[in-house]
Amino acid sequence: VLLVESGGGLVQPGGSLRLSCAASGFTFSGYDTNWYRQAPGKERELVATSRSAGGNTNYADSVKGRFTISRDNAKNSVSLQMNSLKPEDTAVYYCNARAIKSPLLVYEYWGQGTQVTVSS
Repeated sequence: VLLVESGGGLVQPGGSLRLSCAASGFTFSGYDTNWYRQAPGKERELVATSRSAGGNTNYADSVKGRFTISRDNAKNSVSLQMNSLKPEDTAVYYCNARAIKSPLLVYEYWGQGTQVTVSS
């Protein structure tokens, strides 16, 4: 099982980045996909979710209207388009896939993370 993120980097405030996550080794379409981030000294934060069923999306209030999560089940991938970036968006961003089969059976996979730095 692999989740491999790409697309991080350094960007100026107000700029844009697109993160991508390529999945392999499991039935991607059956998993909710999430983007988390973790800034230095802070807890990991859920940024955006794309549900496996129906494709519903959810966003943290801090990124609503600026970030867009999208998934392509045919390509086993999920992306995070980040616009109007702010210095407080600086963090390591992680791709996550989760399937809750029952209260006691949860399948969950994480990528290795990609650094996003927003600075002038």
